Amino acid sequence: MEVIRSQKRTVSNDIVSTPTLPLYLTAPPMEVRLEEFELFAIDRLRVLKGVSDGLARGRNPNEMDDLVDTLWKEHMRLPDVSEMINKDIISHFVLRLVYCRSDELKKWFLSMETALFRHRFRIKKIEEQRAIVGEFGLPYKAVIGAELESLKERLVLVARSLCQTSSDVENIYYKVGVPLLSYLFIYYKLQIHLSEQLIHFHLKKVPFEEVPDLVATRRVLLQKGYAFVAGSQLVSLVVTQFRSHLSKALILTNRKWTTTIREREKDRLTPIVEALSTSYLGPDYTQSSEYADISLKDIDQVSKSSFPLCMRHLFEKLREDHHLKHGGRMQLGLFLKGVGLKLDDALAFWREEFTKKVGSERFDKEYAYAIRHNYGKEGKRTDYTPYACSKIITSAPGAGDHHGCPYRHFSEDNLKAALSRMGLSSRGMEDVMDKVRNRHYQLACTLTFEAVYGTSCDTGINHPNQYFEESQKILKSKNPTAPV
Repeated sequence: MEVIRSQKRTVSNDIVSTPTLPLYLTAPPMEVRLEEFELFAIDRLRVLKGVSDGLARGRNPNEMDDLVDTLWKEHMRLPDVSEMINKDIISHFVLRLVYCRSDELKKWFLSMETALFRHRFRIKKIEEQRAIVGEFGLPYKAVIGAELESLKERLVLVARSLCQTSSDVENIYYKVGVPLLSYLFIYYKLQIHLSEQLIHFHLKKVPFEEVPDLVATRRVLLQKGYAFVAGSQLVSLVVTQFRSHLSKALILTNRKWTTTIREREKDRLTPIVEALSTSYLGPDYTQSSEYADISLKDIDQVSKSSFPLCMRHLFEKLREDHHLKHGGRMQLGLFLKGVGLKLDDALAFWREEFTKKVGSERFDKEYAYAIRHNYGKEGKRTDYTPYACSKIITSAPGAGDHHGCPYRHFSEDNLKAALSRMGLSSRGMEDVMDKVRNRHYQLACTLTFEAVYGTSCDTGINHPNQYFEESQKILKSKNPTAPV
């Protein structure tokens, strides 16, 4: 795969002959425009981050199937099927390059790509699934004849145990109100169906270590080191193969990146690759909206009602110490700019606090320029954007700093105390701490938002200014005239 400057492509040379769910075994011999290199990767990254959020929220497999289908249609769909397949392949290999560069990046990408593959496979028709399995060239033979007959009774027991742990019949009974006798009849028929399916639907004899999820959940018959996998369970086997291949490929890609690609492409691809893993993909909040417009007289009240924890902490420390280090000034200052604080008000706000500690002359000499600079009035006249969660989470605050993400950088005791001051209940606090322990920091912030305002936030919190705007919408809808 060669990246070129923007030129007209010859479509016939770029169409890749592949199933609608590629296995990404090798990079195709195709030219990729530089614009596509980045834009396709960003679209796929939106899908992977949506998958990550869905998994972190504990969505069940069927809900994840629906989510993946929706995300794929929203971000990866193109009118031409061959172009869509090309986009799929290009975006995967670009992100493979992006996420091969550290163990933490590799772990996230491997998990999310595997989950994406699993659910894309699950929603395919059975004929397409069989074609995909055939692409892997798995060496496992079907269980037939005398061997199948000898296992039939034990396979039936496995099928019945699957039926007893299934929620399908219970959902029918409770949602539709099926009478008890009908419920039992459906239950009996489902047992027979599962038994027949497990026995006759392309049973495969597979080394047990290749289907760890089936073994862990006791959904497969084990005998003498082998698992007997039904055709309907082949997703487990295929996903294991996919994950194993991708894991090895990431190691090889990292080797190529560090030895040749990074230096060779230092002026062209390397800056794009290094930026993509921390890219924020939402609005930049450079311009305030109708829900983001505050003045000095309201700022203290609004900080308590609508600031996310990271900004609330910085605001309180500024009021308490009358000073913030550079990282804190940047994080809070750009946030306040994004929520509508005008330049003159910003200068007055920072001056009021800092002059209590450093005096007016020093403030004008050392700090006022930086505030005007953030508003694009000094230096290169750049209109700087507020920090997104991804940038805040990856920051590294040192001693005496107060910036960063509280969900990542606070101790557990300090975070619990801060959440308690925001009014979270014990149950709500424990839900948040559970996400923090599993390193789902943005989801922890989302749960905090939902607990504080008593409403769901399906999109998740990805930016402090998003938190502010969403909270203002809720508060103003309840009382349009009162300051919030």
